[in-house]
Amino acid sequence: MKRKSALVVFSGGQDSTTCLAWAKKHYEHVETVTFLYGQKHSLEVEVAQEIAADFGVANHLLDMSLLGQLTDNALTSDKPIEAEEDQIPNTFVDGRNHLFLSFAAVLAKQKGITDIITGVCETDFSGYPDCRDSFVKSLNVTLNLAMDYPFVIQTPLMWLDKSETWELADQLGYFDYVRNNTLTCYNGVKGSGCGDCPACHLRQAGLENYLARRGQ
Repeated sequence: MKRKSALVVFSGGQDSTTCLAWAKKHYEHVETVTFLYGQKHSLEVEVAQEIAADFGVANHLLDMSLLGQLTDNALTSDKPIEAEEDQIPNTFVDGRNHLFLSFAAVLAKQKGITDIITGVCETDFSGYPDCRDSFVKSLNVTLNLAMDYPFVIQTPLMWLDKSETWELADQLGYFDYVRNNTLTCYNGVKGSGCGDCPACHLRQAGLENYLARRGQ
């Protein structure tokens, strides 16, 4: 039986689009929320809106550009991407998932929605601390207490690697759609991406692994 309604934190990338497909399968009513946080590539927002329209769901755009003014990272500035071993990559945006989920919760409550879906993942998380299961569970409790409301933060990708995320998209019937229409690339290239940034490397390695397992 489907649950009533959900709000998907939505960037238009591989992970959040797979989560949107998952939500459409498990919920009667689905909406999405996308954030402007000073990211370099406005195409990310355009892609998110296009995908939401393709899925027939409402997309809410929230301005959080102040975040880009407060943080020093490669996603909101022109500095080159650096991902040194045993260090958090400079693509990490301090506070991003914390704030996104918090603002999503405010929006969800106004709409009578309890379930918030996010594509964070601890298996392939690039060392980002706000993608960890412990963080999500902690914030879930905090949000419930802060607003006296029964929020449930759903993380369908939490324990999947990128290969398994591709597999999930395939099982949901959206493999080709995710492959061709999403934007995961840090350099703002849709589909298979630039092929050089860490996000593209992770996505492509997962794809090749899954296709090998699928026998293609």
